[in-house]
Amino acid sequence: MSELIPQGLHIIGGAAKVGKSWLMLWLGLMIAKGEPIWNYESKQGTVLYLALEDSYERLQRRLLDITDEGTPNLHCAVTCKNLADGFCEDIDKFMEANPNTKLVIVDTFQKIRADVGGNTNLYSNDYKELGILKALASKHRIAIILVHHLRKQGANDPVNTLTGSTGISGAVDSTFILQRDKRTENAATMFCTGRDIKTLEIPLVFSEQSCTWLLRDENPELVKLIDPTVNQVSNYFTESGTDEFCGSATELADLMKAHSGVVISPAVLSKKLLCGHAQFCSLGYECSFYRTHEGKKIKIVRVHRGEENADA
Repeated sequence: MSELIPQGLHIIGGAAKVGKSWLMLWLGLMIAKGEPIWNYESKQGTVLYLALEDSYERLQRRLLDITDEGTPNLHCAVTCKNLADGFCEDIDKFMEANPNTKLVIVDTFQKIRADVGGNTNLYSNDYKELGILKALASKHRIAIILVHHLRKQGANDPVNTLTGSTGISGAVDSTFILQRDKRTENAATMFCTGRDIKTLEIPLVFSEQSCTWLLRDENPELVKLIDPTVNQVSNYFTESGTDEFCGSATELADLMKAHSGVVISPAVLSKKLLCGHAQFCSLGYECSFYRTHEGKKIKIVRVHRGEENADA
């Protein structure tokens, strides 16, 4: 599973009742059995799933809905200590008894957080607690996945929808966001980004029959690579309300930095837009490159969807 979930600290966010726990229980079961997860192979190992918002009865029902064949490699618990009261020490003991452990899932992160009161700096506390868990994952050379909630107000960048400060996304190695296309539909998209994985959008559908998240199409081409720089340029246009830009890569980089603090070198910006031209245009833009006596220029026009439909 190193392609999607390498060793380290990861966080998955999603709205309440979106299906995160179903996904995590199934994912843990697949790794415990050594079975593929979508188009990714998994290496069999022990998994500890902490279902801290469930009862044993609900957890057992969910397991029976997902599979008729259990495995001794999947260990489940519905209670545990928090970070201030011995969580790490208990994981140390579990690892000593189960040295083949590959993955620990904490559902949810909020349940193991220490009560720090209302006067603590939110960013500092987020970063500190996640730093403890990151060190724990590194110590035992395992992957730890934290299940987390999303803030009520949305954001153009899925990473920014996580509840809490930017210290959360900054401290973890990978971020996964599960978003249903519509609350009344079973289709969803999982956004994935991180230091050691490719940035992806994985189209999924929830099967009521098997109670698992499946690829919407078995065709692996549906796993769409998204370049982070392409995303950042799109976010700039959306958030700033800009419909058109014409100028140098340096000027565009300066505008993005002034607006949202995003720092990208002009050379990288130009290269990413050129290499990801088709992808950028698929997000609703027209992008062209040309040269004047002043140097290389980029012209970007945001195409409004209403205009596209009118021309169709």
